[in-house]
Amino acid sequence: MQKIILSLIMVSMSLMSCAQKNKSKKMEDKLPTTTIQLDSNLRVATLGNGCFWCTEAIFQQLEGVVKVTSGYSGGAVVNPSYEQVCNKTTGHAEALQIIYDPIKITYDELLEVFWKTHDPTTLNQQGADHGPQYRSVIFYHTQEQKEKAEKYKATLDSVKAFDKAIVTAVEPFTNFYAAEDYHQNYFNNNGSTNGYCRIVIAPKLEKFEKAFKNKLKKH
Repeated sequence: MQKIILSLIMVSMSLMSCAQKNKSKKMEDKLPTTTIQLDSNLRVATLGNGCFWCTEAIFQQLEGVVKVTSGYSGGAVVNPSYEQVCNKTTGHAEALQIIYDPIKITYDELLEVFWKTHDPTTLNQQGADHGPQYRSVIFYHTQEQKEKAEKYKATLDSVKAFDKAIVTAVEPFTNFYAAEDYHQNYFNNNGSTNGYCRIVIAPKLEKFEKAFKNKLKKH
């Protein structure tokens, strides 16, 4: 039922709107992308919905998604390290910066995947991962993104798509810092050897692939 409700809302909106340590990467090598330079045909979305090891692997598979970067967003600390973010004092959330082609995939469709692939009702938590860095949050880049996110959230709550109220924050984009190199493309590089990948990410990815098989990249 939840799947049907989310899909119907996405269609309706579309019609309306026609803790590991690795010191191999120096902090000074990370540059903020507060101002994002894009090809004129591309757009950007910044989303936080739990551990980026999991969420990166999901959005990478969508047709129309050009690039996914794991990183930190929404906090006050400049160039934070993974260890700093895990200490829960930076204000940053683990987030994804998603570059996409709006001709092939819309922002509405990205939001649908966002809502369906994590629990937006748990505050500062996703499964066994606890802390403000795992909070559910949408960082909007434009007024249109803000309106879409807020309307989608309000509609999901009004139809009681989830058992509890949605706690997802909708905040203006202010900054994004790419995470250390070893976090990038994590599942693809470690899926067969890392226990977290096999136990947590793989089942989540399999569920996602079945639900969104018509939106996946053709290999």
